[in-house]
Amino acid sequence: MELNFLYSVEREYDFDIETVWHAWIDAASLEAWYHPTDLRNVPGSVVSDFEVGGLWTVAVDVPDHNFVAYFYGRYTGILQHKKIEHSMFYVESAEEFAARDESRPFHEVIVDFEERGDKTWVKFTQFGELPEGHAEQAQAGMTSYFESLANFLSK
Repeated sequence: MELNFLYSVEREYDFDIETVWHAWIDAASLEAWYHPTDLRNVPGSVVSDFEVGGLWTVAVDVPDHNFVAYFYGRYTGILQHKKIEHSMFYVESAEEFAARDESRPFHEVIVDFEERGDKTWVKFTQFGELPEGHAEQAQAGMTSYFESLANFLSK
């Protein structure tokens, strides 16, 4: 099933491919940075069973709006240092997050990587369905995630 293109975000980082790749696949690294710069992940919520068919999860605390954004999915394609593909489900209920119903509508995500000397370029692309105007919000959010990754890599 082909899903609609929603948006993409790309950025070049001043770090080698192995460092940036590890930040995307390691659960402890993801827990440290995979959220907008002004938010934090729920401790212990991140899973990254990094293999095709493996589960990934993250819960982002959004205290200003009094909810937690829960994301989960399965890795569907991996090309070492080149591409990560995964499904992405979104819920705002801890019970739904725990149940991880994968029969409901989902998004597809493709994260492309390119080694550029001692730098690494990354592009995040999301496909699926969103209400009018929400793709722009999601793109702004992912731009903040990319800034969070830059902050993480600089530490």
